[in-house]
Parts: sequence; C-alpha cells; structure tokens
Amino acid sequence: MISSYYNLRTAIGVILLCSSITLADAQSKITLLTNQVAYDAATGKTAMVSSDVALPANTAFSIIDTVTNVSAYTGRLAASQQVSDWQLQEWYSRADFSALTKPGYYRLRVRVNGQTHDSYAFRIDHQAIASIAVPAITAFFFHQRAASPEEKEADKHIRLFGSDKTVDLSGGWCDASGDVSKYFSHLAYTNFMSPQQIPMVDWSMVNAVERMPQLLAKTGTTAALQQEAVYGADYIMRSLSPEGYFYMTVFSYFKKDANARRVVGLLADSKTTADYQCAWREGGGMAIAALARISRWGRHGDFTAAQYLAGAEKAFAHLQQNSTTYADDGKDNIIDDYCALMAATELWLATGKTIYQQEARTRAGNLSKRLSPAGYFIADDGIRPFWHASDAGVPIIALARYLDAEKESSYRKKALTTIKSAIDYNLRVTAAVTNPFGYPRQSFLFKGKPTDGFFIPHENESGWWWQGEDARLGSLAAAMITGGRLVYPAKTPLGVQPAIQTYTTNLLSWILGCNPYNMCMMYGYGHYNVPYMASMYGHGSGKGGISNGITGNNADGSGIAFKVEDNGNEWRWSEQWIPHSSSFLQAVTAIATEK
Repeated sequence: MISSYYNLRTAIGVILLCSSITLADAQSKITLLTNQVAYDAATGKTAMVSSDVALPANTAFSIIDTVTNVSAYTGRLAASQQVSDWQLQEWYSRADFSALTKPGYYRLRVRVNGQTHDSYAFRIDHQAIASIAVPAITAFFFHQRAASPEEKEADKHIRLFGSDKTVDLSGGWCDASGDVSKYFSHLAYTNFMSPQQIPMVDWSMVNAVERMPQLLAKTGTTAALQQEAVYGADYIMRSLSPEGYFYMTVFSYFKKDANARRVVGLLADSKTTADYQCAWREGGGMAIAALARISRWGRHGDFTAAQYLAGAEKAFAHLQQNSTTYADDGKDNIIDDYCALMAATELWLATGKTIYQQEARTRAGNLSKRLSPAGYFIADDGIRPFWHASDAGVPIIALARYLDAEKESSYRKKALTTIKSAIDYNLRVTAAVTNPFGYPRQSFLFKGKPTDGFFIPHENESGWWWQGEDARLGSLAAAMITGGRLVYPAKTPLGVQPAIQTYTTNLLSWILGCNPYNMCMMYGYGHYNVPYMASMYGHGSGKGGISNGITGNNADGSGIAFKVEDNGNEWRWSEQWIPHSSSFLQAVTAIATEK
C-alpha cells in the first residue's frame, strides 16, 4: 500500500514537478536551483536561475547569510542559455560563488523586475558533502540488508532454478526500493549493459574504509562501514559455488512468499533460466576483487580473511577457464576487461603472485586497445561505443587501481595515456554543446550509428531498460578525480586541474538538487525528494539512498524527463537502486581521499 507520505509527496511533485520557491511576475517565472544538501567550502560552488525568458545580461545575485540576513557575497549571473536538446523553454543563468568559503548557512537571492527571489537555505562547510553522505549511505545499506525474518529463513535454502537442490544465500542487500531481489548483476543477456551490483557495493565500501580513515573517524562511521563491508563479503562467499563460479541472482518474482525465491539467470520481462553462473562481467570479476581486497584487513566475519582470499583465488582460476562459456555471446567485451582487471589487480596486491600480475597487464592493455580515435572506449570488437548507466567511470577507476600495483614504467605509461585520453574525451564531449549544468554527455550507438547525447537511448540491447543515470554520474565523478590526480595533477582543493574539478562538482550538485527539476535525489536530505516507495518485508525507500534520477524523453535519448507519476513506470525516475549509492560513495571517497 502506498503510504500517506507517498500521497503527500506526489501531490507536491505534481505542482511544478517539485520546483523550489517560485515567485512569478508579469514577465517571467523565476526558479532558483541549488545543491540542496551542502557545498564543500574549498571547491566550486554554483547554482542556477531558471526563467522562462532570458534574464538581462549581468543580472546581479547575492548570497545571503541566513543567520544575519546580510549579504556574504555578490556577483553577476552568467548569460542566460537554453539547452536545445532538452526541448524545454527554460533559460538557465549560472551563479558562481566559488569564492565564498566561510562555513555557514546561506541562500541565493536575485532581484528581477522589482521582485526579490530567494532560494531555500543551503550549507557550506569543509568536506561537507562527504561528511553528510558517508554516514547516510552507510545507514542506507544497513537498511537494505535482506534481514527480515522472512528473508533470513527463506534464503538459507533457496532452490536453484530447474532443480531441487538448495543453497544458503542468506545475507546481501536488496537491489532497490521496489525490488527485494539480490543481484551480482542483471541485464546479462544484453552483453554490454551488465551493471556491477552487490560486489561493486562491497568493493566501494572497502575502498572507502581504506582511503579516508580520518573522515570516517570524524563522522563516527568507521566501525559501521567496516561491519557493512564484512557483511557483504560474507554474502559473496556464500554465493561462491563448490565448482568455483558465483550464483548471479536471487530473484523474488515480485511475490510476497519469500519461499518463491530462486537462484536464476534473468532475461527480459522477468523470464528466468538456469544460466545463473557469473562471467567476469556478470559480477564475477568484482566479487573476486572485493574478496581479495578485504582479505588484507585480517578481519573475520562468518568467514576468515584466509577464506576470503582462498575464495577469490578459486573463483579467479575458474573464470579464467570458464567465463566466456558463461557470457551470453561467448566472448569477452570491455566489461569483462575492466572487471577482470579489478580482480587480477586486487589479487596481485594481496598475494604478489606473477599470474595475477600478468593477467592485470593483459587486461589493462586490452582497455588501451579499446580506445577509439575520438577518445571513448569501444565496447565490442566493432564500433559500439562503451556507454553504461552505472559503470561509466569504471574503466578509468580500474586502471587507476592497477597503477597502485604496477611499478614498471612502460606499463604505467600505457595506462596513464589511456586514462588521459578518456578524461580528455569526457571533458570534450560534455563541453561540445551549450550545457550550463555541465551534465556529462556520452557517445552511444543508435540505429547503427555512433552519436553523442546527454542521456542513454531508450532503444538499446535490453529492449526495455532505461532509467535515471545517477550511478553513471557518481562513477564518472570518482573516475575523473581518481584518474585526474594521476594525469592532470594541480594545486587545487581536489588536486586536479580546474576543468576536472568543475566537471566533478557539477555532477554531485546535479544529484543533490541543482538540476532542472530541483529534485534532491538523496532521500531524506535537501528540500524536495522523490515520493516514498514501499516494498515487501518492510523494505522500501531508505534515508540516504539515491534515486534513479533524470532521463531523456525520446527513443534516441534526446529531450529530458522526470516523472513522479507514470502509470506504474515512475520507478524509472523515483526508485532507489544500490549502484547509485555505491557510485556516490566512490565519488565522495575520491574527493575525501587522504594523501
């Protein structure tokens, strides 16, 4: 049943799609769009003024201290712009107040045609985004645990599809606010769209614990995030079959009876099969990476650190022989390359063994060979650009992690060149058109032709799957900072050249509210969130979780859309999905990484 909270939020959402305070005069409608959660004091800070007519050139704006009601900063709006691809009538004028670094609570104010327009209050503070997001996301994943009495009991003896054999797959995290299934990956049948789900969540947690211990200590999150990472590793271990492959999916069939769950391979329209063995790209590679990395902690959950490492090595050996057999098209593609690179790198770091060094070098070389002349990666053996709704930054992240292990100069040079080319491409394609929000554009294949656009095309290999891309944004933000520090270091707050810093802060602000719908996608934070979504076994929208977000509107990805009601399809925009929170955790980890 949809709660009264849902109804209230929906009612609010229908009114101007949850825009912020809007004061209209006879000539124009003004909406102030800000990051509703927080701005980091040391980095770029921008907001947007949306209007239905172009504002006068050099319109003044002020940043008002909400305590004293005195102006703390004044500036001039950038020239009003329209994004033709979005097919909207709005004009957007950018307000840049990066020079304001004093911690406090503020609001944006503009005065147009004699009318004063104020935004809602926002916070500026040191490491503010990470300090809020890390505890929030940690608590969200605890909320996502498949830990209700019904799930705990049923998951101890889940049947394999088409068999009477049962396995213990208790634990893990529910995939989304509306889906209590558990996935290593889904969309395997598409070959090029498989996302990294539970294993990537776990690797992201381990990465966060290792990269920013001081921030975790300051926010009191260290123990909780460590425990969540161990909990995830234990589920990955239980998902490792005696043969050496990982079980891909525990599917609920959206039934209330928890005993209806099965271990399956998943096709379109919830059709299920016995093809539940994970290839590299179907969660297997990232599962190995997570186990190998956490094994170095020496911590014990339900399994020992030695068992984590032994499990990772067993699975690696198995996938070296069998991954292409498990892949739906019988051959490797770019997702196999970056997932196998992650697996080999973490095992190399954990063991020092030559076999893992050699495989890591091979896979890093494969990624280098996949660069197109334009700078984007090629996903297949032909012309299909690599685009991905959640893993977009992972090729760069995997190469950067590989460089933590690789010391030989010739191999390092090749990987660094690849990272630089990929970063250059992302900056270039994003800046190629009028783009006041700095939304990250991408290259994709549509009707057999590579093309560029803001959002993924609705017509793709899945036949049905397209949704908001907040995971893609978080992944790219993490990649651009992590990779940028290697190839474009600079004495800036984030340690990268200004263009990369701006690119990254634009992405995080978009997720946190500075977008055309002024919708904060982190639930329970900011001023406007998506409607609450209920689910089975007491699950549903969780505070700190991040929703799918904004999409294109048309078959080719053009236009722009965000719907709080759409005859049951509103999940495309509203639903929380664990890769969004995982990628956002990677992004804030990159920003807060301690040198």
